[in-house]
Amino acid sequence: MINIISDKSNCCGCSACYSACPKNCISMVEDDEGFRYPIVDKNKCVDCGLCEKVCPVLNVSNPNKPASIFAFSNKSEDIRLKSSSGGAFSLLAELVLSQGGVVFGAAYDNNWEVAHTYIERIEDLDMLRRSKYVQSRIGDTYKQAKNFLKEGRKVLFTGTPCQISGLRHYLRKDYDNLITMDFVCHSAPSPKVWRKYLSEQYARKGVAGKNSVFQSLKEMPSIKGISFRDKTHGWKKFSFSLSLAEASAEGEKNTVFRSPHYENIFMNFFLSDTISRPSCYACHAKNGRSGADITVGDYWWINEIHPEFDDDKGCSIVYIFTDKGKLAFEKIKDKASVIETDSETDIKKAYLLEGAFAEHAIPNKTRTRFFAEFDNKSLEELRPLSIRVKTFQERVLDEIKLIVNKLGIFNIAKKIYKSIK
Repeated sequence: MINIISDKSNCCGCSACYSACPKNCISMVEDDEGFRYPIVDKNKCVDCGLCEKVCPVLNVSNPNKPASIFAFSNKSEDIRLKSSSGGAFSLLAELVLSQGGVVFGAAYDNNWEVAHTYIERIEDLDMLRRSKYVQSRIGDTYKQAKNFLKEGRKVLFTGTPCQISGLRHYLRKDYDNLITMDFVCHSAPSPKVWRKYLSEQYARKGVAGKNSVFQSLKEMPSIKGISFRDKTHGWKKFSFSLSLAEASAEGEKNTVFRSPHYENIFMNFFLSDTISRPSCYACHAKNGRSGADITVGDYWWINEIHPEFDDDKGCSIVYIFTDKGKLAFEKIKDKASVIETDSETDIKKAYLLEGAFAEHAIPNKTRTRFFAEFDNKSLEELRPLSIRVKTFQERVLDEIKLIVNKLGIFNIAKKIYKSIK
C-alpha cells in the first residue's frame, strides 16, 4: 500500500492512488506545510496494490522529446490579454466544447483556493484561464473524467505535469476521445501559505502596505477577482492584481490593487523556491515524462528566436508530442499566428533557455526555517527568507545563459551545462 512517512519528495499529491482505490480507504490529508498526502485506513485496505500500480512516482515514465515546437499567439487580442501567455489553451478548450465535450482545469473555489473542476459551456471558460500559482486539489476529477470518457464524450484535461501523469496512470489505458495538456511548470506552491497570504493581506478593509485595521466580517470587502498574470503593464512585466468590491453610498464599488510580480510577497516566496512541494525539487514528470499530448508555456525568449512575434502581449510555446495532439493543433492554428521553431540551433536555444521544461526547481536554503517559523510569524516578518541564495550550479547556469544569449554558442553551452548537472 501507499505509505508516505519521511521522504515526502516521493509523493507529488496527484491523487491517483486516492482515485483508484476500490475500497475508498485512502484520504488526501494536508500536512503542516499545507500539502496533501495519502493516508490509508488499514482497517479497510485489502492490499490489492492498485494504489502502487497507479502511482506516477513509483512508475516513472521515460523522458520524451516533442515532435514539434511552435510559437503561438491567439488572433483574438481580447482572449490573449485575458490569458497568461498566448491563449493556446482557450482555442483548444473552445474546440472540445464546440464538439459537446468537457474541459477540466484549475479554478478558484468560493474561498479563493484552487481546485480542479470541469466545464461544459464556452461561457464558463474564463474560470479556467490564467495561471494560478497554488497547488490545485484534484478531488474526484480523475473519476469524473473517466466517466465522461466511457460515455464517449470528448475530454480535455489540463494540469501540471504530475497531475497529467497521475491521470494517465490512473486510467491505465489510452482513450481516443481524451486530449491531455500540461504546462511548463516552475513548481507547486503551498495552499496553506496562499491562505495565510489572503488572510493577512486582503481580509481587511484596505490593502497591505497601507495603514489599515482589521474590520468585522460584515465590513470586509469581497474579492471579485485574482490574477497572478495581469498584463496591464505588459506580458514580460506582469503584475499580481486583486479586485475588491465594497458597499458604498453609491452602490458597490470595485477597486483593483495591482503590484509588479517582483514586489508581491507571495510571488517572492514562490519564485525563490521557498514554498514549493518537496516533490517539486525532484520532479518525476518533467521533460516530457507526463505523457501529455500537448505542453504549453510562456515563450519568454521569443525575442531571441522569433523577434517578429514579440509584441509583449503574450506568446505561447507549444510542444506537440503525439499524433492526437498534432491533429488537435491543426484544427486551431488558423485562429492563431503560428510559426514553427524548427532549426536545430533555435530548438537547442529554446531547450536551454526554457529550462523549466526539463529541469526541476532547487530548494531555497531558507525553506526549512521558513516553515519552522511559519505558524508564529507573519509573511511580512518572514519576507527576508524569500531572498534567493543561489547555489554554485545556478550561478554557473546563469552565466551560461548570458553567454548563449549574447553569442549563440549553443553546443559549447550544452556541454558545460551537462558537466555541472
